[in-house]
Amino acid sequence: MNFNHILIRYGEMALKGKNRHLFEQKLQSNLASKLKPFPAARIKKTRGRMYVLLNGEDPHDVMEHCQQVFGIHSLSFAVQVEKEEEQLKEAVMLAFNDAQNAKTFKISSKRTDKEFPIKSAELNPMLGGYILRNTEGVTVDVHDPDVEIKVEVRHDAAYITAQDYPGAGGLPVGTTGKSLLMLSGGIDSPVSGYLTMKRGVAIEAIHFHSPPYTSDRAKQKVLDLANELSKYGKKINVHVVPFTAIQQKIQREMPEGYSMTIMRRMMMRISEKLAHKQDILSITTGESLGQVASQTMESMNTINEVTNYPIIRPLVSMDKLEIIDIARKIGTYDISIRPYEDCCTVFVPKAPKTKPTRKNANYYEEKVDFNEDIEKALEETYVIQVNEAENKTKDQFDDLL
Repeated sequence: MNFNHILIRYGEMALKGKNRHLFEQKLQSNLASKLKPFPAARIKKTRGRMYVLLNGEDPHDVMEHCQQVFGIHSLSFAVQVEKEEEQLKEAVMLAFNDAQNAKTFKISSKRTDKEFPIKSAELNPMLGGYILRNTEGVTVDVHDPDVEIKVEVRHDAAYITAQDYPGAGGLPVGTTGKSLLMLSGGIDSPVSGYLTMKRGVAIEAIHFHSPPYTSDRAKQKVLDLANELSKYGKKINVHVVPFTAIQQKIQREMPEGYSMTIMRRMMMRISEKLAHKQDILSITTGESLGQVASQTMESMNTINEVTNYPIIRPLVSMDKLEIIDIARKIGTYDISIRPYEDCCTVFVPKAPKTKPTRKNANYYEEKVDFNEDIEKALEETYVIQVNEAENKTKDQFDDLL
């Protein structure tokens, strides 16, 4: 006997009102996309519940994929058996064994089919006794068990649910709009993308590439980060912006102390124009207040002046260790620390202004015309599509080869 389906429980999504069905439909669609590597698996949605019917697929492999889908609060392996005593005993033993190292348990029975001859009060000791007779060093704890095994006898069959596994939480990706993620290649920005997706936001990414100062390996690092993020949603379009000419012009024409601020303002201008072109309504950054010179309150105020788009900053109140912990959990940390610099680190001034003003930034920018440079960078921007589900990266020019 093996588990034949996975029970999915909603979290915050369950609190939605008349539009709840839209969130459920999006969750089902995202889950179906995630489970493409398991062709036999099927998703079944009933009133207030969702199941993955395994149909012979490996339960633990499917569970691992389900745990990466936002909108799911928790999951449990479950098995459907005939309403027969021996099958029930075998099923609860299967459920208990799934909870590795469990020393205490509890059986919770519910008998929806009142014609079933064994009452709930009799099922609990009967099934619990079977586990006790077939294990060693295990006891019953009805108040705080290591694992609670739920048995529900319905009219069609009996269903046994094993221990709970945590889901990704949040809301299904795509239910709350789309944002343009400024993806640098460092530790912070992919974590910011992950947390934004957790709130149901689909993302596209923009990356500023400055060859020959930044290498193709630096760009590949960004694509690998986008690939990790795509595990929690669907495909991600990475817009690669050639930024060398603008950075060189800033370095030549702008005061050194303001070069970082001006560079970020140029990035924000380009990001807004691209977001507008793609019908994207916000920009997401990996800024954490006070972490570096460009992330002081004064810097954010001065940089923000050039756009009226909402700026999503999920990391603004986090310290670096918190961000690193999340990066390790989602699999981006080891990629982010590869020794390939991005354009932000290559052109860092020796003494950047930590309290730049809008007045000074505008004064310096008025002396140099960047409009043509911005438009040229946008014209030369190209898109690389990253899709973990297909395990490949697709350049927009691939079809021409």
